[in-house]
Amino acid sequence: MADAGMLRFHVPEPEVRPGGTPDFSNVTIPKAGSAPRPEIDVDPRTIRDMAFSIIRVLNRDGEAVGPWAGLLSDQELLEGLRHMMTLRSFDQRMQMAQRQGKTSFYMQHLGEEAVSCAFRKALTKGDMNFPTYRQAGLLIADGYPMVTMMNQIYSNEADPLKGRQLPIMYSSKEHGFFSISGNLATQYIQAVGWAMASAISNDSRIAAAWIGDGSTAESDFHAALVFASTYKAPVVLNVVNNQWAISTFQGIARGGSGTFAARGLGFGIPSLRVDGNDYLAVHAVAKWAIERARRNLGPTLVEYVTYRVGAHSSSDDPSAYRPKAESDAWPLGDPIVRLKNHLILRGVWSDERHAQAEAEILETVIAAQKEAESHGTLHAGGKPSTRDMFEGVYAEMPPHLRRQRQQAGV
Repeated sequence: MADAGMLRFHVPEPEVRPGGTPDFSNVTIPKAGSAPRPEIDVDPRTIRDMAFSIIRVLNRDGEAVGPWAGLLSDQELLEGLRHMMTLRSFDQRMQMAQRQGKTSFYMQHLGEEAVSCAFRKALTKGDMNFPTYRQAGLLIADGYPMVTMMNQIYSNEADPLKGRQLPIMYSSKEHGFFSISGNLATQYIQAVGWAMASAISNDSRIAAAWIGDGSTAESDFHAALVFASTYKAPVVLNVVNNQWAISTFQGIARGGSGTFAARGLGFGIPSLRVDGNDYLAVHAVAKWAIERARRNLGPTLVEYVTYRVGAHSSSDDPSAYRPKAESDAWPLGDPIVRLKNHLILRGVWSDERHAQAEAEILETVIAAQKEAESHGTLHAGGKPSTRDMFEGVYAEMPPHLRRQRQQAGV
């Protein structure tokens, strides 16, 4: 029986601290292929257990098994591998550029490349993502120019956002990438609103909301679920659980729900967990959830179980709050290595071709970087015009801004 005496305040503790031995014994990894693939119009009440398991396709031997397998051709998988490799190479060059003082800030995707790259290939042109700052794979996998991304990071004269946004906060309507917000969780309720508007106007486009595990503690996350469930908004509610919210482990934001996917159950939303380091599983689950939305069956909440290998950002030192070798112990492995091994097993790839592809991709990324830097970097070269900060804010510029622009001489 619980002690009815003095009250004690409870603060969840991570399994291990810096200097300790990494421990993921609390992460239950189901056998690949063991998760059922429900019918698209399934009653959410009948699949409640899927919010506590993990959908996996690739097994330890690199084989694709189970009912979620077989949706992608070898060519599509090779393209997906190249997208992930490109994002990783892009990250490495931009992280290095930040250390060289060419930009003020950067955020890597190391270990999470499969989530955004695979999801993008399940969407249709016109669908809209409301991303956070670690979904650049949505752009890479859709053919958005790397030079343009780098121009935004450098805030140079060719920056499409005119230096108005923090580096890596991209925006592209054409590529279905809503402007990233530095205010966490705001994009979640915006995605639901956009999806509701699409339904009201009898359109065919759906929305995808993105949020990290830490930001699910924000009120906008819960408000989004209320509206999405009530109005059956055509939206996929993505939660990227990479185990860490900056320096805070996932147990703080998760609370007592057990999993982040379980949050959707109380709202009557079908909720799934997927191996976020399995390109095939991510794509298959995304396809399923997107079809539900497009068939007027309402929202789906998807939790991607992955791991943030790198620092939270270029301003972060993860060795201060977790063991240095923790990423090596992550039981779901590396998404690029896993897809590479699967393609080798299928006989359409090899270690030699992989090494060659790495060199080719790096060459392409370096060429894009040189072109972007010809337009300027943080401390050198061309800058956006001072006049730009007055433009595009109001349909008709108010008198006080007109006076300020005249005073600035632009």
